[in-house]
Amino acid sequence: MKKILVIHGPNLNMLGVREPEIYGDVTLKEINEKIKMLAGEIGVEVTIKQSNHEGEIIETIHGAIGNYGAILINPAGYTHTSVALRDAVASVGIPTIEIHITNIHKREDFRHRSLLAPVAVGQISGFGINSYLLGLRAATYFLE
Repeated sequence: MKKILVIHGPNLNMLGVREPEIYGDVTLKEINEKIKMLAGEIGVEVTIKQSNHEGEIIETIHGAIGNYGAILINPAGYTHTSVALRDAVASVGIPTIEIHITNIHKREDFRHRSLLAPVAVGQISGFGINSYLLGLRAATYFLE
């Protein structure tokens, strides 16, 4: 199955406006366009979702069973707080790659710990919007 689910977590809809000195001035719409362009180039189908609601993200992950070969997720603030999101990723058995625009290990201490990392196949952080593109390329390895 050459389908990848891309999930943007809370506040990522504010990219381009939200703290541009940290996250840059690229909007979520622009990121999604780049993801779709790369997906076309490498021959995978992507579905992209964004939510500010933990339960909605969990429902999206549950709905991925049997529909996607990999998940690419930027859990944003839920990275450090959501056991429920971690459990959802663990429960579906779908290779999941955690991504972040910034290097979470160079930021505030509370951002250094990811609850998802132990159940993800990998984590990519610190490459700006290219973290998404690197993550998409990495996810394709699990589609083979």
